[in-house]
Amino acid sequence: MKALHETSFLESLRIQNRVIGALMMREIITRYGRNNIGFLWLFVEPLMMTLLIVLMWKFFRADHVSTLNIVAFAITGYPMLMMWRNASNRAIGAVSSNAALLYHRNVRVLDTIFARMLLEVAGATVAQIAIMSALIAIQWIDRPADVFYMLLAWLLMALFAFGLGLVICSVAVQFEAFGKIWGTLTFVMMPLSGAFFFLHNLPSQVREYALWLPMMHGTEMFRAGYFGSSQITYENPWYLLLCDLVLLLLGLAMVRKFSKGVEPG
Repeated sequence: MKALHETSFLESLRIQNRVIGALMMREIITRYGRNNIGFLWLFVEPLMMTLLIVLMWKFFRADHVSTLNIVAFAITGYPMLMMWRNASNRAIGAVSSNAALLYHRNVRVLDTIFARMLLEVAGATVAQIAIMSALIAIQWIDRPADVFYMLLAWLLMALFAFGLGLVICSVAVQFEAFGKIWGTLTFVMMPLSGAFFFLHNLPSQVREYALWLPMMHGTEMFRAGYFGSSQITYENPWYLLLCDLVLLLLGLAMVRKFSKGVEPG
């Protein structure tokens, strides 16, 4: 009996992997087509945006106003911000764009949302690795102090992106107007991500309130891994993990609730 359950679970897992893979491939083809570089735009697009921000900080500001390597400062803040922002934005239209696929027995509402967010996280991850490797190679930035800590921070923020995307998608399905203004709201939230400053530079009273925001902990943690002891940071990985789990559980519950009323289009 136990072996039968294990076989059933493995088979379900294989089916789930095929469904997610097929949805991701469909999303890539729909979004980027088959011409030119095709799916590579998934990585090139965030790479170009990040490179543009880095060049702006490099040539217009920074090394003139601070002893801190401004390129390293930009590359350890902006890409992570764009990861959770893009993932939540893309999650909003996942259900309506894939409604026809819900006729298939193995395709669920959650699959369509997860596939879209996974693409955004994967694209941002590859772009981050590529641009950091290139900048290290041309000696614009130094090697990270603790790569493992940076990877852990990125993983925790990826979980945050998934949880946030599930919640935002669920709210947008119930209130269509919210889906239209969420993109604007994320611009307002950008300064609250910690991407453009160190928490250490804030007044202590302001810092106390800022630490309630999980995005702050992700950015501080990522920078702590890169800069090491040369910079003072205030991250709490356990708090970030707790926020991730709460968002994920809440998001899954919300998706499960509204999924019952979704009909194949």
